[in-house]
This record gives sequence, C-alpha cells and structure tokens, in this order.
Amino acid sequence: MMKSAARGRRSGKPDTRAQILGIARRRFLLDGYQAVTLRAVAAEADVDVALVSYYFGSKKGLFGAALALAGNPAETLARTVAGDPATFPQRALRDLLALWENPESGAPLRALIAAATQDQAITDLVKEMMEREMIDTIAARIGGADARTRAGAFCAHIAGLVVTRYILRLEPVASMAPDDIVRVYGPPLRLALREPPRRAAGRRHPYGADAE
Repeated sequence: MMKSAARGRRSGKPDTRAQILGIARRRFLLDGYQAVTLRAVAAEADVDVALVSYYFGSKKGLFGAALALAGNPAETLARTVAGDPATFPQRALRDLLALWENPESGAPLRALIAAATQDQAITDLVKEMMEREMIDTIAARIGGADARTRAGAFCAHIAGLVVTRYILRLEPVASMAPDDIVRVYGPPLRLALREPPRRAAGRRHPYGADAE
C-alpha cells in the first residue's frame, strides 16, 4: 500500500521547510525554471503540495526562497503590472528601485547577479525565470503587435539600469535619487512599451509619451 503524502503542516518536523528549499534549489538548477513544479517538489519532499503553497505561495515565491532572495523582482512586477497601464512604467521602476535599495532585499539580489556571472547554471536559471515570469507577464498585460519584443526591451532597460547602478556603480547613475532615476528613465521605458506607429494606427496607447 502506497504511503500518502501528509496533509497540511507536518507536526514535529521543523526542518520540513528547509528540506523543501533544498530540493527546490537542486531541481531549479538541474532542470531549469519551467520544468520545475510545486507538485514535483512536494512529491520528492513527500509532503502535500498544499504545504509547499502554504510556505511559499507560488512557484515565483519558491524560486525566490530557494535562491535566498528576501525580495523577488518577478513577484514585485506581477503585483505592479496588475494596476493602471498608463502609469505602469513609472510604478514598475519605483517598485523595483525600492526592492534593490532596501538592504535586506538588495544584498541577496546583488549576490545572485554576481553568482550568475560565474556560474552558467545560475545564469540560465535567472534568464529563464525572467523570460517566463517578467517578459511574458508584461507581454500578456500590454498585448498588441510585438508585445513580447516590447516587453523584452522594457526589461532590458531595467536590467541595464540595475547593472549600472547596483553592480558597476557607475556615476552619476549610482548616486542619483530614485525620483531622478524615474524622471530620466521613465520616458524611454514608456517608449519601449509603445507599439510601432505603423501597427498602432487608430489605437490609443496607454503607454504613450503623454502618460504621467
């Protein structure tokens, strides 16, 4: 008779969460982001999938915890993109800046980027996560022609800013106040999300240059 997975929290096993994280970290690095599911991690840990959801909420949450991220840009972006599209570029920039500026969440993110430059497995994992959870999420929200290309350009701008400000610490960007960053980077981010004019005839775009 097969042993059934435990329901709810495992009483008397405080290491269950750490066990799940260890399995998830190994599976993500070996199999890639897309292939890993909460159900597969739960099965290997011999717990109910509801327990994994209880601890980590979602696959994005499990990924962030497995890589020791106190704040996950993909989760932050998923919350931001659900709001008003007219102000999405500015809000996304402010929310992501807040994540990187916070010492508790920013330090692990910088460590992750540093690790990705030295370990191809981590590079591939971060790349896949960004494509699935950031570019695809934005593309689904904005719609229209070349949505994924425009979403990719948006994320490329953000990634360039992150590397410039937090990794290379190039001046004057490294010392700019967040409000100044939003003022300078807001227009190109809005432009990145706009459909090409030849394909946008007759449509009013919420990401137009007049959006504030």
